[in-house]
Amino acid sequence: MIKLSHIEKVYPLKGGNFYALRNINLTISEGEFVSIMGPSGSGKSTLLHVLGLHDSAWSGEYFLRGEPVHQLDKKKRFELQKKHIGFVFQSYHLLDDLTVYENLEIPLSYRDVPRKDRESIVCDVLDRFAIVGKKDLYPNQLSGGQQQLVGVARALIAKPSLLLADEPTGNLHSDQGREIMRLFKQLNAQGTTIIQVTHSEENATYGSRTIRLADGLLLN
Repeated sequence: MIKLSHIEKVYPLKGGNFYALRNINLTISEGEFVSIMGPSGSGKSTLLHVLGLHDSAWSGEYFLRGEPVHQLDKKKRFELQKKHIGFVFQSYHLLDDLTVYENLEIPLSYRDVPRKDRESIVCDVLDRFAIVGKKDLYPNQLSGGQQQLVGVARALIAKPSLLLADEPTGNLHSDQGREIMRLFKQLNAQGTTIIQVTHSEENATYGSRTIRLADGLLLN
């Protein structure tokens, strides 16, 4: 599903170049559940945002489902992203001027799901995540944990073939966190490819493989 060759992300600084990612070579097969671990500043989130097509300022080759991302223009990258990728952001990235319901509906509109079908899909997800009572609230009316749950729900609602998650349980209490990880495990068993960045050794055990980064380098 994913093949990275010689991916580098460089920030030019006065004292010389800073490599956020250095010569990353990585293959992830369809149906894998991969955990990315490493100390703060090791390049974990940077790599995830490259994979999620949020960052285009890198060099190297990136193939996603056979498509050469490194050769695609901005419009085609966005089309590829909205077709295949769900992303759980560490800092939520909910739209402040939209309600919980509206935030959940957006990915469905991107994927051209008919309006008549969106309501039942959103209602099912609200029920699944036990946030039905929050559907008319705005993000600033929610706790951090509630925003995180909405963020996870939004990433999953359109049933992406690739789910990318940046510290998906970081703002949840332990029971909620384990529930999310069990859900990820279930989705993975159904065929969803999952890549998560995590500091949690417990969360990493839900995956089928762990890769480690340090100073922008892949260690294994």
